[in-house]
Amino acid sequence: MTAEEHTREVLHRVFGYDTFRGEQQQIIEHVVGGGDALVLMPTGGGKSLCYQIPALARDGVGVVISPLIALMQDQVDSLRALGVRADFLNSTLSLDERRAVEATFLAGDLDLLYLAPEGLGVPATQRLLERGRIALFAIDEAHCVSQWGHDFRPDYLGLTVLHERWPTVPRIALTATATPATHAEIALRLNLKEARHFVASFDRPNIQYRIVPKNEPRRQLLDLLRTEHQGDAGIVYCLSRASVDKTAEFLVQQGIPALPYHAGLDAGTRAANQARFLREDGLVMVATIAFGMGIDKPDVRFVAHLDLPKSVEGYYQETGRAGRDGLPSTAWLAYGLQDVVQQRKMIDSSEGDAAHRRTLAAHLDAMLALCETVECRRARLLAYFGETGTPCGNCDTCLAPPEAWDGTVAAQKLLSTVLRLRRERNQRFGAGQSIDILLGKKTDKVAQFDHASLSVFGIGTELRESEWRGVVRQLLAQGLLAVQGEHGTLALTEASGEVLRGTRQVMMRREPERAARPSRGARSAAAPADLDPQAQPVFERLRAWRAAAAREQGVPAYVIFHDATLRQIATEAPTSLTQLGGVSGVGQAKLARYGAQILEVLAESE
Repeated sequence: MTAEEHTREVLHRVFGYDTFRGEQQQIIEHVVGGGDALVLMPTGGGKSLCYQIPALARDGVGVVISPLIALMQDQVDSLRALGVRADFLNSTLSLDERRAVEATFLAGDLDLLYLAPEGLGVPATQRLLERGRIALFAIDEAHCVSQWGHDFRPDYLGLTVLHERWPTVPRIALTATATPATHAEIALRLNLKEARHFVASFDRPNIQYRIVPKNEPRRQLLDLLRTEHQGDAGIVYCLSRASVDKTAEFLVQQGIPALPYHAGLDAGTRAANQARFLREDGLVMVATIAFGMGIDKPDVRFVAHLDLPKSVEGYYQETGRAGRDGLPSTAWLAYGLQDVVQQRKMIDSSEGDAAHRRTLAAHLDAMLALCETVECRRARLLAYFGETGTPCGNCDTCLAPPEAWDGTVAAQKLLSTVLRLRRERNQRFGAGQSIDILLGKKTDKVAQFDHASLSVFGIGTELRESEWRGVVRQLLAQGLLAVQGEHGTLALTEASGEVLRGTRQVMMRREPERAARPSRGARSAAAPADLDPQAQPVFERLRAWRAAAAREQGVPAYVIFHDATLRQIATEAPTSLTQLGGVSGVGQAKLARYGAQILEVLAESE
C-alpha cells in the first residue's frame, strides 16, 4: 500500500470520509513523509485531520501541544469515539492518573497525547518524551506565539525546544487566523523557517456577516435570537464581566437559556457552564473573550458581539466559532460611538511602550474600517488577511448597500464646535455636548456654560442626533478626531486642520433605512433548508437518540455524530450496516458501536 493509499484508508476507516478537503491531502502526505509544516486554515476547515492522520500513519505517538486544558477531555473523548487511542497529561490529573498515562505512552499504546505548553516546559515531561517514540509534534493555536496577537501565551515562546531536542521529528503548527505579519512571526518564533507553508482561503461562505448601529443592544440581540435563531446554540461576546452577567440574566428573564462565562467566576462554575454549553442543545453562552478558543462545537449557529472587538484577527477568530459544520450561520455585531471612545481610551492607558500602543491603534483602525466600509464585509475581511475577494451577495452591505455621502460640511461643523469650545472657552466636552450645541438644544448644561452664544449653536439641524453620533464615530475612525482624558473628551488631531481648511474631503457611510435580513439560505438550523420535509421528522428522532446516547456516556452530542451526518442518514435512510457505512462521518468504530441502534431508529420511523 502506497503512502497515499494508506492515508486515504485511515481517512475512511477511522473518520468515515471518502475524500480530503482543500489542501488536507498535500499537508498530510508532507508530514507523513517527515516534513515540517505551517498550516493556516479557517475554523471548521479540517485542521485537526492534518495532524491526526499523520499521527496514525507514522510510527510512534503524535504529541499535540494545545493551550486548552479545559477542553482536552472533550478532544480525547472525540478521538476515543473514533477508536483512536488518545489521552492527555495536564494539571487536572492526579498522581496515579498521570503515572497511568505515562506508562501507556512508554508502552507505545497511544496514538495521540495532548499536552499544555506549560507542561512541556517541565523537565520531567521532556525526559518522559525522550523515553518514548514520537511520530510528530503538532502545535495547535500557533498564533498564541505572536506577542502582539490577541491570544498571546508566553509559554509558546518555549516551543523552540521541540526542534532543538527532537530535530528529526516533524512538526506541524496550525492556526485559524493570521495576518501576513503574524504568519511570519509564527515561522520565526517556532523556528519553522524551513517548513512548508500551506495557506487555505479564509473565506467562510456559510457565515453571514452583519454589523448594526447600537440602539439598545440587548433588545437588538433579543430580536435577532427570537426572529432568526430561536432554539439555536450561540455565543454572545461582551467586553466586561459585568456586561456578561447582566446580558445572561436579561436573556434568561426573556425565556432564552443562557449561561455566563468570564474570568471572575470561580473555576468550577466556568467548567460547569462550558460543559453544559458543549453537551446540551440550544444554549447561549454569554462570555468575555476568555471563552471560545478551541471550542469544537459544530452547531453554533450564531456569534454575536455586543461590544467592538479590539482587532480584525480577534473578530475573525471569534466569529469563526459559528457554523463549523458548514451550515448557514450568523456573525452579528452591534457597534456604536461609545465603543470607539472606550477602545481609544483603553489604548491610551495601556501598558507597554509607544510601539505597542501604535500596534493596538493599527488593529483598532482596521476593525473600524471593517465596521464603516460601504463595500462587501467579506471582501474587506479577506483583504485584511491578504486574500482577494469579490462581493459575496450575503453580508449586510451586499444585501442592503449603505449610501456613501459627502460628509465634509458636517465634519467641518463638528470640528469647528470642538475647536471653538477649546479656543473661546478653554473647555473640552464629550460628543454629547457638541451634538447638543449643533442641534441648538437648550439643555441645562448648555445654559450653565452659555454655549447658546457660540456661533456654531444650532447650525447642525439638518441631521438627527443619531446621524451626528455617526459623524463623530466616523471622524474618530478616520483619525480626524481624537479622544482624550479619563472622561473621553473630544480633541482635534493634526489631520483635522485639512478638513477645516477645506483641503480634505470626508466621505461617510449612511446606514440603510432597513437593516439587512438574512437570505433564505441563512434560516435557523432547526429546519435546515436542504433537508427534505419528509426527512425532517427522521432527523429529529436521530437527534433525540443522539442526545440520549450523549447523556448516557457523559460526552457532547457532536462526539457521537455531527448534524451533517445525521441529516445525510435521515435523507438516505440506509437499511443495512453496509449502506450506513457509506455515509460521510461514519467510520468503522462508530459503525460497530452505533450502527444497529441507528438502523432501529430508522425502522421505527417508517
